[in-house]
Amino acid sequence: MTKKRLVLTFPPAVVERPLVSLMVKEYDVLTNILRAEIREGEIGRMLVEMEGSGAGIKKGIGYLESQGVKVEEAIRDIEINLDRCPSCGACTGVCVPGALRLEEPRYELVVNKERCIFCGLCVDACPFQLIKVKF
Repeated sequence: MTKKRLVLTFPPAVVERPLVSLMVKEYDVLTNILRAEIREGEIGRMLVEMEGSGAGIKKGIGYLESQGVKVEEAIRDIEINLDRCPSCGACTGVCVPGALRLEEPRYELVVNKERCIFCGLCVDACPFQLIKVKF
């Protein structure tokens, strides 16, 4: 089984179509929607984790792209200015999946992007506004 975390960007013309449901059914790809911003008549974005055979995921992505959906790796969607970060730990206190932690002995902020679900809680918690979720 292969897992991929992806950001899907839907053009306004297709946001009302059940493309993800059809992909799941047709290509046997388990899809967990982690976050979505979808509005009628606007560009829609969805963060998903896909799980299935490598070939099934590849075909499913191909199907989405053929329908006009832009598919990108999700890892690019969180941005933390670590150069300016004082490692205060405010973001780590709200990070439920444990993607953000302070590492001893210097207590510097460490980011594990594999664990991040892009919930955005850290964005609101950062008193220095150094975290952005590009979604």
